[in-house]
Formats: sequence, C-alpha cells, structure tokens
Amino acid sequence: MEIFKTPFSRAYWRCAARDAKKLRMLVFSALMVAACVALGRLPSIYVATGTKISWGFLARALCALVGGPVNALLFGFVEDTVGYFINPDGGYNPFYILTTMLGVFTYALFLYRSEVTVARIFLAKLFTNVQNVFLQSLGTYLWYSAGKGYWVLVGERAVKNAVMLPIQTVMLAALFAALLPTLHRMGFLPDQSARLKLWKRPEREKTPDKGEALPREDP
Repeated sequence: MEIFKTPFSRAYWRCAARDAKKLRMLVFSALMVAACVALGRLPSIYVATGTKISWGFLARALCALVGGPVNALLFGFVEDTVGYFINPDGGYNPFYILTTMLGVFTYALFLYRSEVTVARIFLAKLFTNVQNVFLQSLGTYLWYSAGKGYWVLVGERAVKNAVMLPIQTVMLAALFAALLPTLHRMGFLPDQSARLKLWKRPEREKTPDKGEALPREDP
C-alpha cells in the first residue's frame, strides 16, 4: 500500500479516487456516519463557560484517515445532512455543511496515506479549527439574527477553538493510538501508519553493505 510525503502529486489523488470507489470503503464511511450521529447524542464536555467539546470530530477524523480526501467530501456532505435531519437544530445552514466537508477534507490531507504522528494530528486539528472560526461565524452571521457583528463572532469562536485545540488533539491521539494497529491488520492502512508516532524522525543515511567501500572524503 502506497504512502505519500505530501498530497501534491497525481499518484496521491489517483489513489484517493480509487479508494473512494471501493465497496469496503463506502461501508466503512457509512459506519462512520452512524458513529457521528450516535456520538452527537452523547453529552458534551464543558471546559469553560460557553465552551464545550462534542464527540463527532473523532469519527470524522477517523474516516478521513482511512478514506482519503475524495471520500471525505462525500462523507462530510452526507454526515452533516443525515445528522441534521435526525436531530434538527435551527435552520438548514449550507455554511455548516461546507465547514464539515472542508474539515474532513483537511483531516484527510494531513492523515491519509501518511505516517501518522501527533504533530500531524495537531496541525490537522489546528487547520480545521481555523476553518470553523471563520466559516461557522459567517454562517451564523448570515443565517441567524445574532445581534453581533461578524468579527465579534469570529473573536468568540477563536477563543473557544483555542481552548479546545489541545484537548481535541489529545483525544484524537488517544483514539488513533488505540485503533491504528487494528485498522492496519484489517488492510485499511499502510505499514507506516500501523502505530502512532510522536513526530516523524529524519531518515538515516543508507549504511553501506558489508564489503562495500565507503566514499572517499577529501582531507
């Protein structure tokens, strides 16, 4: 199973498109949609006044890790739509759907077919939180009569997401540490993703085989 250093290659996107069509990937994505709906019914954790941590992001990140960025867009649309109609809360806001799709897509860009590290998890969560701050604030500003300016909403969400960032990173790291070996044995992940790493260590220079002459160095 191929692994890529960055998503900036044709081979990466061909692989992502191929995986998105697989039946087992569609079944896994459907299970993650169900998991998001179920996790959405769990009580949230309040960490500060007006700041709470929900659970759905765990299933979204897991689906992005396995399914890739092409599958992530479809998953994000279906998951947010199904979640809304099962548990409607306010109006049907397309900005929230866009935020969900981009969030899962961003998770995939950092985690799919890569060496999964805590550093990558942190960066993926950081970028998704930044998207949440600006897009969800815009959706709230345009769709609801909040009585607040856009940048006031951005400031409030920025504080909340900054508080949640380290907690959500730890939650994702714990989930991945527990599930990566199992997902690898099931054939969903490459060998390099079989376990969680703190960060990617630099590759060592190739050691010459026994009897192979070392290159001469200038004095």
